[in-house]
Amino acid sequence: MFNKWIFLVIGTTLFNVVLEAQPHQDTVRLTLPEAEKMFLDSNLQLLAGRYSIDASKALILQARLWPNPNLNVSHGLYSGELNKFFPTGKNDETTVSLSQLILLAGKRNKQIKLAQAGAQLTEYQFFDLLRTLKYTLRTDFFHIYYLQQSSKVYDEEIKALQQIVTAFNEQAGKGYISEKEVIRIRAQLYTFQGEYSDLLSQINDLQSELRLVLQVKPTLYITPAVDSAVMDMLDPGRYPLNTLVDSAYHNRTDLQIAKAGTNINKLNYNYQKALAVPDLTLSVGYDEAGSFLTNYYGIGAAIDLPFFNRNQGNIKSAKAQVASAIATEKGTQATVEENVSASLQKAFTQQKLYRTIDPKFYGDFARLLHEVVVNYQKRNISLLDFLDFYDSYKQNTLQLNSIQFNRVSAFEDINFYTGTNFFN
Repeated sequence: MFNKWIFLVIGTTLFNVVLEAQPHQDTVRLTLPEAEKMFLDSNLQLLAGRYSIDASKALILQARLWPNPNLNVSHGLYSGELNKFFPTGKNDETTVSLSQLILLAGKRNKQIKLAQAGAQLTEYQFFDLLRTLKYTLRTDFFHIYYLQQSSKVYDEEIKALQQIVTAFNEQAGKGYISEKEVIRIRAQLYTFQGEYSDLLSQINDLQSELRLVLQVKPTLYITPAVDSAVMDMLDPGRYPLNTLVDSAYHNRTDLQIAKAGTNINKLNYNYQKALAVPDLTLSVGYDEAGSFLTNYYGIGAAIDLPFFNRNQGNIKSAKAQVASAIATEKGTQATVEENVSASLQKAFTQQKLYRTIDPKFYGDFARLLHEVVVNYQKRNISLLDFLDFYDSYKQNTLQLNSIQFNRVSAFEDINFYTGTNFFN
């Protein structure tokens, strides 16, 4: 009677597949395109990046502006001869001068080019942020999906073992089951509960990161919807290495940032050399009565003499920064090539492992698990043998989910390192 009751408990658990807890009231099911659209529409970091681009472009306008002319007007404050403030008429003195700074050595054009290069750098930084956040979104999306698939196995096993433990407690002291067997089952249950708790913590951490990327409320629980048939069709041999590397050269925003940094430092070096040339100030003036002539009109020019300060230190510093930027660019380029090559190799490795798995394996394992339950009911195997097989079922299911995620993650690495969505 007891064996039949245990069989009924376990069989009900298995044939219901997963007795999941009631879904969270804020649970939302999202496909990857839906998640990406939500990300592009709502992410505040992207919004801040767009404002930074606008701010950088405004600096181009500022660089195009000419220096303002300077107007100087002076009038006598007090006449000692007349003992009078602000004298007028023949006894007053008024001077007027107007001056304009003229930038020499192409400083204005060089400032404009620097501002334009700075705005372009800001755009590259924005798209690099977009690339990084999108990679985080996609990898978290798939990671959560496969971890949730694994969590179903734990949920399944824990509920079955909890019911078995309850049944054992009801039969305690009646001699049906040994104390050793009861302790073993409880230990197995505690192990599963501990592993399940760690898995849920990992899912919650990824959920938190994904919510931040999507900018949704903290109470939302995201359930990714993945098309397994589309995932199965992914093939790393679809694109040759040269195609991937060429795409990375054109689309990797961190490489574009390095190139823009080199360009900015070269422009700054030219600008610093131009600053060594003094600027010219032209002026016109009027003096009412302070010169040897009354109502004197004059024209003048002024320029600094570059005897001491020829901007030598800034020029030397800018030259060194150019060399540093060139080295950084070459290093980034080498990194790009290595990233693409390594990610493609990883994808081939994961693809090979994935293809070794028999598609019928999971179904066969589930069928065998049912047969194990039947054999346990007939007392052809012990309860411990059943639990060992049950644990093996869990381990294999977790391994399958891990293999699938690692394979998808390898394709996402290729997308990230090439800057192109070759695999969707």
